[in-house]
Amino acid sequence: MQITPQLLPEMIEAIDQAISANAEEVTALDQEIGDGDHVYNLQRGIEALKSQEQDFAALDWVAAWQKIGMTMMSKIGGASGSLYGSLFVTMSKAAKDRQMDLSVFANAFAEGVESIKKRGRADVGEKTMLDVWVPVVECLQDAASEGLSESELLDKINEVAEAGVEATRDMVAKKGRASFLGERTIGHIDAGAKTAQLMIAAVCSVVGKQL
Repeated sequence: MQITPQLLPEMIEAIDQAISANAEEVTALDQEIGDGDHVYNLQRGIEALKSQEQDFAALDWVAAWQKIGMTMMSKIGGASGSLYGSLFVTMSKAAKDRQMDLSVFANAFAEGVESIKKRGRADVGEKTMLDVWVPVVECLQDAASEGLSESELLDKINEVAEAGVEATRDMVAKKGRASFLGERTIGHIDAGAKTAQLMIAAVCSVVGKQL
């Protein structure tokens, strides 16, 4: 199955609906140990993407990711803007002059997530969005060797993303405002990890409809 940027409008709309439907819950999570503005900032970026979604659909993946990344950098406030912007811009560079397939996408995505690590000076186990993104990267990279079907891969991606969110509950936050609370952050799910999981689920749902 060939996934093209023509699906981007549907993906963006699905992400918008998922974040909006869970906005109250995620904001409550963020208010417990963070700044409380994560969802608001993310929704600003999503609205900017929605206004350009047909433009994205007319591009190839490399150009679309570049444009998405630059939009997110300029429109999302807080740390999320630079992190998500870096993810997509790096993916664009990694996939340049490559014929898109699962292997190329997995490699580009892995490099994008590495850019989040570097920009945020963070890694797995520190109660951030990386506790979702990194397991998903590993899932994609293992997909070829495991011989999973497309539907099985989507199910596994959702499974590891959900597990990544839940894993943050028992972690001590080491980045951002939450880090100042130390062990008091134990027992709370990270808001950034939760929105990452919601976006992954939304994209997987759109892709799954094409199977």
